[in-house]
Amino acid sequence: MGKTAPVVLTLSLGVFGIITTEMGVVGVLPRISEELGVAPSAAGWLVGVFALVVAVVGPFVTLLASGVRRKSVLVSALAVFTASNAVYALTDRFSVMLVFRIVPAVFHPVFFAVALTAATRLVPPERVTRAVTTVFAGVTLGFAFGVPITSYLAEHLSLAAAFWFGAGANLLALIGVLVLFPAMPAERRLSYGRQLGVLRRLRPWLALTAVVFVFAAMFSVYGYFAEYLERVTGLGGSATGGLLMAFGIVMVLGNLVFGRLLERGPVRTVTVFPVLYILLYALVGAVGPWPAPMVLMVLLWGAVHSGGLVVSQTWLARDTRDAPEFGNSLFISFSNLGITVGSAVGGLVVASAGTRQLPWAGAVFALAALAAVLARRRIGPEPTEVMAASERSELAEPVVGRVP
Repeated sequence: MGKTAPVVLTLSLGVFGIITTEMGVVGVLPRISEELGVAPSAAGWLVGVFALVVAVVGPFVTLLASGVRRKSVLVSALAVFTASNAVYALTDRFSVMLVFRIVPAVFHPVFFAVALTAATRLVPPERVTRAVTTVFAGVTLGFAFGVPITSYLAEHLSLAAAFWFGAGANLLALIGVLVLFPAMPAERRLSYGRQLGVLRRLRPWLALTAVVFVFAAMFSVYGYFAEYLERVTGLGGSATGGLLMAFGIVMVLGNLVFGRLLERGPVRTVTVFPVLYILLYALVGAVGPWPAPMVLMVLLWGAVHSGGLVVSQTWLARDTRDAPEFGNSLFISFSNLGITVGSAVGGLVVASAGTRQLPWAGAVFALAALAAVLARRRIGPEPTEVMAASERSELAEPVVGRVP
């Protein structure tokens, strides 16, 4: 990526800070419940409300922000995340913390949408998939290091120290964007109608359906990772914590592997991905009670799990090329919808059928994702005449301001 590499890496750092803010709370909920004097079920709203806000408002906020300078959007989002973490560290009131989970959740999809689009525009066409993979590496690093470090700091120093860590990561990314992010060339601003026009076509809806089912397949089981290893495999808390970190580290490597596979054959990789998950969950279900093989399965699980983000985004991006930022916001919104659905179904399975049955719920979602991918493949690519007409109308559209 040459001269643009530091900029893309800075965007990845921003993603790391945002994921650490979003998911780091998961590991410190018991401390929040204890120190802020709320029930564990109430503390859980800090996780649920964040995902719900992202799923509901993501595309609309991205539309509203489409006329704002790209650098300003990135800086504003990182500033909000930095300030929110500072509030978490300083407040002793649960209501204040809950409000400041809602505020950054509004900016979350905008940052992701702009960061992904900016990364693809900063590199030549043959490097686009690698740039997207680099940005998504911030997600895997957030799971691998951001979440465990947050939990460790809360356990061994203080809850405030854990949140100051999140504030520092976002502040560092903010400074990096201010210093390194370029003044991108003037671009034509798409009207709201042109962007919403993406949703008038069948192909994007089939791709979005696949996104929902892929993330439901991922998080219906991953959301109960610790419970599965403790109740089914019989591992202790320390062993489970170590495997959680190993899972995240393998995710980093798997993210790179899937990035290369997508460069070589995107359609084939997207089609094979849910098949891999079906086979993986069959193995996890089969060896769950035995610790030694289950450790190997966790490593394989992490490698496959990492591919869900970049595979799903690449699949949807093929059908939203005429409104890329809006398409990326749809990806963030519908992936969070998939997380919500998967987590809810996983919880129902645990309550009604037992933890041992979780992998089969994930396999059913993966099968549904495969059906959506095959349905999308069946109707073929976007017609060349539609794409040509879209390009001609875009050329005829006047430039409305600068949007760097």
